[in-house]
Amino acid sequence: MARNVRCALIQARTAEPAESPLEKIKQVMIDKHVAMIRQAAMAGAQIVCLQEIFYGPYFCAEQSTRWYDFTERVPDGPTTQVMCKLAAQSHVALVVPVYEIDGDGIYYNTAAVIDDSGKYLGKYRKTHIPHVAPGFWEKFYFRPGNLGYPVFDLGFAKIGVYICYDRHFPEGARALGLNGAEIVFNPSATVAGLSEYLWKLEQPAHAAANGYFIAAINRVGTEAPWNIGEFYGSSYFCDPRGQIFSQAARDKDEVLIADLDLEMISQVRKTWQFFRDRRPDMYGDLVKP
Repeated sequence: MARNVRCALIQARTAEPAESPLEKIKQVMIDKHVAMIRQAAMAGAQIVCLQEIFYGPYFCAEQSTRWYDFTERVPDGPTTQVMCKLAAQSHVALVVPVYEIDGDGIYYNTAAVIDDSGKYLGKYRKTHIPHVAPGFWEKFYFRPGNLGYPVFDLGFAKIGVYICYDRHFPEGARALGLNGAEIVFNPSATVAGLSEYLWKLEQPAHAAANGYFIAAINRVGTEAPWNIGEFYGSSYFCDPRGQIFSQAARDKDEVLIADLDLEMISQVRKTWQFFRDRRPDMYGDLVKP
């Protein structure tokens, strides 16, 4: 018997110049995404995931302390609270990536998870932090996450979150599967060039290796004044067999909606007994410094 869950991914270009006041940037982007979330809810979506730090540009293209003021508390900050109310009104669960402050000078790249009643369930903090040229200076802004790989039970689905650069590391992807994730959302900000060929390679591999669905998101457009490259959209859903079955456009705002039959997870895992046949007793060297 099918166990369908309708999910939506929102990819969007930045709608306000980076030189604008931070509060204006944030409000414009929140307003834009609220409208798109409502669109997804009207289409029957049960879970909606937004892109990495959805309420602004990808500011890690420069190293400036100005952006530290873009941070918020989670869950007590205004954006998470707005999204909790919206989730309750729209009867949709939300994955909301924000820039979190957890104390003076302590910042994380975080995704809040909210259920369809508006209840805050918890958060995931990005584990792997890049610092690579050109324009991905994330260690200037974020501490590595310290909450492990939580899985959130929505009642009708169990979901995990992996953020952008995390997708290059199979260890956390496996941990999410072992922790019970049925759908793993990966909100990202990635540009054409060096890693684009990996976009459709790594995450389908994670889906197949762990027998769960992947929902991968990327923003669209170029962002001045940095212009580090084209954020090429192409958000997609991938099934537990590693097959991409729904994909967004490369160059436009889009609410991508798909139905995920979670019964496929059991079918695939009964065929490929990867969890049964793993050998954790042989993997000790993998976690040595």
